This record gives sequence, structure tokens and C-alpha cells, in this order.
Amino acid sequence: MIYKVTHTTTYSYSETVPVCHNEVHLTPREHPYQACSYNRLLIRPHPVTSGKRVDYFGNPVSFFTVQEGHHKLVVTAVSKVRLSEPPDHRPAITPPWEKIRAALPGFRHPQGLDAYQYVFDSPHVACSAELAGYAHASFTPGRPILEAAIDLNQRIHRDFEYDPQATSVHTPLSEVLAHRRGVCQDFAHLAIGCLRSLGLAARYVSGYLRTVPPPGKPRLVGADASHAWLSIFCPESGWVDLDPTNNSVPSLDYITLAWGRDYSDVCPIKGVFVGGGNHGMSVSVDVVPLS
Repeated sequence: MIYKVTHTTTYSYSETVPVCHNEVHLTPREHPYQACSYNRLLIRPHPVTSGKRVDYFGNPVSFFTVQEGHHKLVVTAVSKVRLSEPPDHRPAITPPWEKIRAALPGFRHPQGLDAYQYVFDSPHVACSAELAGYAHASFTPGRPILEAAIDLNQRIHRDFEYDPQATSVHTPLSEVLAHRRGVCQDFAHLAIGCLRSLGLAARYVSGYLRTVPPPGKPRLVGADASHAWLSIFCPESGWVDLDPTNNSVPSLDYITLAWGRDYSDVCPIKGVFVGGGNHGMSVSVDVVPLS
């Protein structure tokens, strides 16, 4: 499957912004089932400096500085991405989760060492007894790790209500767990917190989800979504993606932008600016299949 992705973020300011510095994760990263053949970043006003680098987690990052006074900043990323079907991991025959937990600290090969860093707390995900308690209903003794993880995925989808007004990026997991409401970012953080509280490795994934209009309805430009999900590490299977918001195992409708410990590592756009007064932001995402 080949997609063209157009992601436009618009910042509006009530007063002039004379200068801003920004860093963006808007280039889809490469992995065994995804290849990005084209990516272009369009910025208005035109930046005085710009560049690219690869961050600690291997994600492509762009950065730029605007030194022209402006009341509006528009950042558009246009990408072309090819996806292939990931393998069926056969969850029922994966190893018991306790075996994976016991093995993680002893790994010395590169993949295992990389995975072990995702066992620990991060800025938006702190382990707790409450999260472990919620996870244990799925992670019963001796249960295959992917079977248990998929069950946790299903329970979060069933037990929590999608509510864009209920949380912000700063809402702690304890509140999400208590009120049983949130958005995709919260549910990804929640699942990661549950897994790490059991001593398992889980990472945050930022990307796009292609949406399909109801039968007989036209496709709405810009109505696709920036999305968040998670990956759990199983040595025999590698990293396996799960989406608790939609109770699914991501496949050809999911385009990966970046991954890290949590949202703070892969925020699509972040930066600093001078002045501006009151400001607002709008985002439009368009995911168009080309084949």
C-alpha cells in the first residue's frame, strides 16, 4: 500500500512574533514494513535557517528558525510512504510474559539492550502498583506475552471512554485510570505504564491512521488523524504494535512517524517563540491511498 500524507499545522497569534525556533517529527521513519520515498517540509514565513538530524531513538528530525515578524506560522509536511503487511505473530504460542521479564535485564545483543531502556519510567509514564494491578487481570501466571498484551489492549478499549475534553498532555496517568476517559495519547501511555509496571518493555509510537468514510459518503480532505499507539517487545517477534484506542493490531492503515519513551520524545512540533500574545493552533491531516 502506498500513501500520500499531508500534515498541516497552523499557529495564529494576536500579536507579532518576531522570532521562533522549532523542532519537528514530521518525516515518517523507515522500518522493515515501511519506507518513505519522499518528504518535504513547507514553512511560511520562510525560515532563515533549517536543517535535519537523527535523534537518539533513530527518528528523523527537522529544525528551523523564523526571524521574520508574523501573526501566523504554517508548517506543512508532505510525504509518500509505502507499507507492507507485517507478519502474523501467533500470540498464543509466544513465551510466557514472566520469562520475558526475567530475560530483559540480561540481554547483551543490540536489540535487547535497546529494548531494556523502555522498561523504566519516563516523563509522562510512571510505574505504579495501581497500573500493575489493572494489568494483572490480563497478565495471569504463565500466559503468553502477546496474548496477554492483546487482552490488555481490548480491556482498555472496553473500559475507557474516548473524550477529547477530559485530559491534556499534562494529565497524570493516575487521573486517566481513575476517571476512565481520555484520548489516544492517554490510552497509549496507560498501556505502556501497565506493561512497564510489570517489568516489560513498551514504547510510544506517533503516526497517522487512515480513516475510511461510511458507505456512500465522500472522503473528507483533512479528516484523517494524527494518532498514537504503542509497541511491546517480545524477543522472538521483535516489536509488536497495539492500538488500545481502536482495539486493533496496527497494519496497513497505520503510518509510523516516530517512536520513543512517551509523547515528550516524539511531539510532532515543539519550540519557543517571542511575543505573540494569545495564540491558537489547528491541525489538518490528509492520508490518501495511491495504490
